[in-house]
Amino acid sequence: MHSDELPVDAGLVRRLLSEQFPAWATLPVSPLATGTVNAMFRLGDEMVVRLPFVERAAGDILFEQRWLPVLGPALPVRIPRVLATGSPSAEYPCPWLVLDWLPGTPPVPGAAGTDADEALADDIVAFLAGLRRIDTADAPPGYRSGTFHGLAPSVRASIDAIADLVDAPSLRRLWDDSLAAAPWTGEPVWTHGDLLSGNLLVEDDRLSGVLDIACAGVGDPACDLLAAWSILQPRARARLRALLGVDDETWRRGRGWAVAQASIALAYYRDTFPQMANTSLHMLREVAASL
Repeated sequence: MHSDELPVDAGLVRRLLSEQFPAWATLPVSPLATGTVNAMFRLGDEMVVRLPFVERAAGDILFEQRWLPVLGPALPVRIPRVLATGSPSAEYPCPWLVLDWLPGTPPVPGAAGTDADEALADDIVAFLAGLRRIDTADAPPGYRSGTFHGLAPSVRASIDAIADLVDAPSLRRLWDDSLAAAPWTGEPVWTHGDLLSGNLLVEDDRLSGVLDIACAGVGDPACDLLAAWSILQPRARARLRALLGVDDETWRRGRGWAVAQASIALAYYRDTFPQMANTSLHMLREVAASL
């Protein structure tokens, strides 16, 4: 997937546990779905080990170590809880985390029935409302909660690279429209920054957990509208917008984040990471259809 990947497998996890947390070293270790820069391994029945497989993602671990304990108690939906923080070793150069296991499975974008999709929209709204109520003192800026204008060359190049898969003319028009949207002038709020289907967990059609807080931080809440196109069908998307009270300019910026995130990801991962490529393709088709 990346040219600078570290060799990360279950054997490494067992050795790190033996060195640093021997009480857990005899528990079963099994790989879970890998993210774009972090690997996940289930540890026994109740825990997960999260560790980067590229060194540049070490900051994700330190961020989650610092902020998961702050954000978790204030939210109406569970996010991972830090049980232990592993240190770099002679064999492995990054910090790593042991987290509690959250039940549920990621939703399949566009697959839920109307009622289930609207219930999920309600739960996402509740999660975002809880996130926005959290004190922003000392909080860092979010990964996607600023402006996306600096991404314009990459977005245009990415749309060109995936023009065989998507409605490129519509996406170009929507991207240009987002660049012309008025900037955020409100107070900065906490954002998740990466509300894609793989970062949500659902049980019985309700949101049971939210994963991957590494992109979180304060700024423009428009970036969290990724959820509108990455997960929800049109009727539930409209419900989410209405419940959040999203104005036209914020909606345009949110759509811009959807175009930016998905086009760059699809161009980069189309041949190496099918899960991310499929998520990105779905989102771009939903965005283009909204024109």
